[in-house]
Amino acid sequence: MTYQSPISPGISWYEATAGERPEYPALDGDRACDVVVIGGGFTGLSAAAHLAKAGVNVVLIEQARFGDGASGRNGGQMGTGLRAWPEDQEGEIGFERAKALFDIAEDAKRHMHDFAAEHGIDIGYSAGQISAVHKKRYVGEYRRHAEIMAERYDYPHLTYMERDETAQSVGSTFFHGALRDTHTGHIHPLRLVIGTARVAAEAGAQLFETTPATALGQSGGKVTVTTPRGTITADRALIAVNAYGNGGLEPVSAAHVMPIRSFIGATAPLGALSRKIIPGGESIDDSRFVVRYFRKYGDDRLLFGGREAYTADNPRDISTHIRKQIAEIYPELAEVEITHAWGGSVGITMPREPFVRDVKPGVTAIGGFSGHGVMLSNFTGKLYAEAVTGNRDRLQYFRDLRVPAFPGGRRFRKPMLTLALTWYAMLDKL
Repeated sequence: MTYQSPISPGISWYEATAGERPEYPALDGDRACDVVVIGGGFTGLSAAAHLAKAGVNVVLIEQARFGDGASGRNGGQMGTGLRAWPEDQEGEIGFERAKALFDIAEDAKRHMHDFAAEHGIDIGYSAGQISAVHKKRYVGEYRRHAEIMAERYDYPHLTYMERDETAQSVGSTFFHGALRDTHTGHIHPLRLVIGTARVAAEAGAQLFETTPATALGQSGGKVTVTTPRGTITADRALIAVNAYGNGGLEPVSAAHVMPIRSFIGATAPLGALSRKIIPGGESIDDSRFVVRYFRKYGDDRLLFGGREAYTADNPRDISTHIRKQIAEIYPELAEVEITHAWGGSVGITMPREPFVRDVKPGVTAIGGFSGHGVMLSNFTGKLYAEAVTGNRDRLQYFRDLRVPAFPGGRRFRKPMLTLALTWYAMLDKL
């Protein structure tokens, strides 16, 4: 019987092609450890792997299976930097801090490749990314961004492409121009999840699936995490659930990180059309606030995402909506077969910058990568482990970011977000 995630809709193409996906037991009984990690996605598993490799006694619990959340179901695009462009951050935090954050994001790229190579994880890396301009008035901004990145941030890998070159590179005349980034790419995310879990387990981390945290407390200077069949007592805790809520464990991250649903469809192999559509094999994202993202991958399928839903967590027919968006860019694919359609939740913050905060004594929450989590979430897990073991504290750069809570309080926060994002989605069309 095909496994269906209890927290995310649809069966992903990644699940069908990831190979062996080991199952881990549920927690049964009490445990004591140095660090307890709540959440078995990129951040939590990376933290567990690096902590265990450093000799720290770590227990990790996940409410579903590893990779059932966004980490195993996302668009697979690594991106560059944070979601916010560094020149846009300069006005608030200054050039030096903006440059330091960008450099950390570049370290995150290198770490992903190094970690995969060191531990024999086939992440299915493909090089290149194109950021396409869907409105003519954004052309100047995108052209200047390439110049700023080369001159001020020592990043010469961005090239602005005019409309004709963009059309050839994307295989569509839909866009007005684009940035080509030759120093990043895209991966098979579920394979990275599976591989990171294996590394953590082999290093001695105690990993448990289908084990939700039902309460978070403190006793005698220790952190306690209650689960249905046992209590974990630890010196400190990492909450790494991101968009999948914390079950009422603590209110701070819930006020700062909000979930929005995003959906992806995988087409049947494109056949002869594959020569025309994204001939260079790059991944593509566009300039919408409600971003669309797509790439040709595997056996020349198109993986297309971008229907971010604010009114329905699990729409009845993901495929129909995805196919309509595909047809806007590729009319020749208006009747294409969608073989897999799935969704998941993305954690966003008000400024689209990561949220890292000590929410209680000994308890750190990490999330809100706002669409740039493939490499950053993995790396913040490593940075958390560095901070715990006392090697260095680069995580402080993220703690220092001013990430405000969403307005509206507990009762009105989500309706206000729904209204705001619906408004931005409408503006994307004008």
